[in-house]
Amino acid sequence: MKTLMRQGMLLFVLLALLSVFGPQSSAQDSTGVARKVLLKTAPVYPTLARSMNIHGVVKLEVHVAPNGTVKSVDVKGGHPLLTQSAVTAVGHWKFEAAPKETKEEVEITFEPQQ
Repeated sequence: MKTLMRQGMLLFVLLALLSVFGPQSSAQDSTGVARKVLLKTAPVYPTLARSMNIHGVVKLEVHVAPNGTVKSVDVKGGHPLLTQSAVTAVGHWKFEAAPKETKEEVEITFEPQQ
């Protein structure tokens, strides 16, 4: 009986913590609407990755200044041979202007040409 009560209390505490510290929206991008990309630079498929038939998606978090320029890019996932090319390309993108700095989620897909 004590074990069941402990499990119930533990579940209650976990649920309470999740309700307080659960998923939250970014403080910098409270609208939830992604900014439109005005100018995209295509990434270069790295020669080594192409020769090794490495493909996939690189996930990035892009910090965009109010004027639409990219301030910084953080890699959130992807093959290490592909990430630098994706970061370099997205670093040259231009987004629409906004009243404040935002964080944008970007995915770059690398696929071998058929």
